[in-house]
Amino acid sequence: MRLRSFQGLVPAPQHAAAVAAVPYDVVNREESYALAHDKPLNLLHVDRAEIDLPLSVDPYSAEVYAKANENFLKLQADGVLVRESEKALYLYRQTIGTHSQTGLVGVCHTEDYEDDVIKKHEKTRQDKEDDRTRLVDSLSANTGPIFLTYRGTSAIDAIIQGHMAANAPQHDFVAADGVQHQVWKLPTESCKQLEALFTQDVPASYIADGHHRAASAFRVSKLRRERNRAHNGDEDYNWFLCVLFPGNELKILPYNRAVKDLNGRTPEAFLAEVSSIFTVTPTETKSPALPGHASMYLGGKWYDLAWKPAADASPIDLLDVSILQDRLLKPVLGIDDPRTSKRIDFIGGIRGTAELEKLVDAGAHAVAFSMHPVTVDQLMAISDANQIMPPKSTWFEPKLRSGLFIHTF
Repeated sequence: MRLRSFQGLVPAPQHAAAVAAVPYDVVNREESYALAHDKPLNLLHVDRAEIDLPLSVDPYSAEVYAKANENFLKLQADGVLVRESEKALYLYRQTIGTHSQTGLVGVCHTEDYEDDVIKKHEKTRQDKEDDRTRLVDSLSANTGPIFLTYRGTSAIDAIIQGHMAANAPQHDFVAADGVQHQVWKLPTESCKQLEALFTQDVPASYIADGHHRAASAFRVSKLRRERNRAHNGDEDYNWFLCVLFPGNELKILPYNRAVKDLNGRTPEAFLAEVSSIFTVTPTETKSPALPGHASMYLGGKWYDLAWKPAADASPIDLLDVSILQDRLLKPVLGIDDPRTSKRIDFIGGIRGTAELEKLVDAGAHAVAFSMHPVTVDQLMAISDANQIMPPKSTWFEPKLRSGLFIHTF
């Protein structure tokens, strides 16, 4: 696959921590406002510019995208975001607790996305894709990187680890959530070596997080090609911002489920029906230790659900979230399409099982399910098979920060 250095915008060193923002799609409007309203340098003022407008303003209105562009230009005019003097690749290391992961930051080609060299495992929602397409086109910039993973190689690892061991980072700060963020700018020779190694030794990469951002970048590229009668393929709009992590460094957390009602059943009747589908055992364990299990919270008690997959199961059918959906959520609880149903909520594993207990105990939901996380190998196998994972199957943590690197075109 193609990887290229880029001459982007980065925060001035003294502003890096203030600019760095959580991804736009992990917070709603109210949460975005709470995080950034008194932090004028935070990139949420660009990625979620509706926080600077009255609540009566539709978040998808033209006024929001105009405000985003105004805020983006102001950060540059004020010297908060500065243009790099040369093209470069970067290393981006994140540490939370005992877990660290190091990604390579560069730009990838939109044709590789189109040709499935950059592989997908999720469907996108049209409204969310339209929103990011309008923002990227309005800014002529990718403000948030796409989170990619790949099968690592010893040659790539050696360059990355060697540079970090020999050099201090340009940025090094701990965010409010306790995640440490470190950035290194790579020298020209290392950039050339890595670009060549990705072309030679990395046949494909996989979207871990950021399907809407990737789809939007591709759509903007197509729009720019159509508008540009002199298009020759060398333009910067043919590339989009990515961070590529070797798969063996990543940590996937579960994506848990909570359902608001029991589809007309009493708790006793529901438990009996679940027991006819799965092996059900009362337990004090709130998270499954192995695949082939889920933990169910019902009526103030936890239960272990166990099953055996079909012998001829496909990579998709082997997923615990698929089995729960196909055997219980759809036929028993009537959740036909979890993408659109208003009766089911998805809770990222970072919130823990206490959040599931809280939802059920408060009466807002009738039952909750704690899942075992999908593995990176499963994600790659499903993508390689050109299959689509069930919605909300993976939760990657820590999340990439937006604003530390910006690709413009």
